Amino acid sequence: MKATGIVRRIDDLGRVVIPKEIRRTMRIREGDPLEIYTDREGEVIFKKYSPIGELSDFSQDYCESLNKASGVKCFVCDRDTFVAASGVPKKEFLEKKLPEKLEERLGTRSVFAARGGEATELFGGYCLVALFPIVSEGDLRGAVGFLNEKAVEPTLSELSLGKTAACFLAKRLEE
Repeated sequence: MKATGIVRRIDDLGRVVIPKEIRRTMRIREGDPLEIYTDREGEVIFKKYSPIGELSDFSQDYCESLNKASGVKCFVCDRDTFVAASGVPKKEFLEKKLPEKLEERLGTRSVFAARGGEATELFGGYCLVALFPIVSEGDLRGAVGFLNEKAVEPTLSELSLGKTAACFLAKRLEE
């Protein structure tokens, strides 16, 4: 564990303020859930909680099924990192931070489908051609995304598959 040198007092309601610099560095936004851990030495540790991360094995199976059934290269991400991927080298994606361009698209909370060359190049030669937000209980939890190397527009059936995947994962989060 690394000391920051920042000390904060707990107020009369039991609250403590996490400094802006730390929130920015750790990508903690207003409304983000934090999981609280304690240890025997009296340390209290806050860790960002990712509901999508809890479904990582399930998301991986879903991505692999999508890829096998349709040939689409896909991923599932939470708001910060890639959680599952199929049809692409997993080392390049899994547990990596989202590129800024992808975070911006995700922030719109709307379905994105590349039309007329508007695909967003991410990294490793892959272009984002479709993005389907996972919204559960009114909160943006992550997204299902489709990739390809040539920025080819997604087909109508691929768009239906992506929407279904995002809706299904959102439903799983509500259970």
